[in-house]
Amino acid sequence: MTNDMKDLFNQMAPPFSKLIGMKVTRATKERVTAEIEVTANHATAMPVIHGGAVMAFADSLGAMGTFMNLPEGATTTTIESKTNFTGAVPVGEIAYGEATPIHIGRSTQVWQTRITRENGKLAAVVTQTQMVKLPGS
Repeated sequence: MTNDMKDLFNQMAPPFSKLIGMKVTRATKERVTAEIEVTANHATAMPVIHGGAVMAFADSLGAMGTFMNLPEGATTTTIESKTNFTGAVPVGEIAYGEATPIHIGRSTQVWQTRITRENGKLAAVVTQTQMVKLPGS
C-alpha cells in the first residue's frame, strides 16, 4: 500500500461517492481529505448544502480512513455517527472535508471529520465509529 492512495480512491470510488461528486485530494492512514463542489443537487431550499450530504461526505471519508487501517482481509461498516452543524456551505462553493483518526482499535475505529467552507470557516464536525469485521466473523 502506498503512502497516498488518493488516485486509487478516485479511480475506484463507490457509486455513491461518484454521485455526490467527491474528489479525494489526500488519502493516508493518518488523514483523508476530499472536496465537493456544492451544486443545486446537494442543496436545501436555502440554497445551502443539505445536512444529509454533509453526513454522507463525512461518512465516506471516515470509511476510507478505516479501510487503510484494516488488517488483511477485514472489512468495515459504520455503526455510529454524530454530526454537529456549525455553519452552511452555499451552492457554488467547495466543501472541504478532512478526516483524522481518534482511535484505531482491533474491533472499532473512531474518525472525526471536519467540513469547512472555502473561507476556512467550520461548517460541521462529524464523529463516527466504524466496526472492524474480521475474516470469518
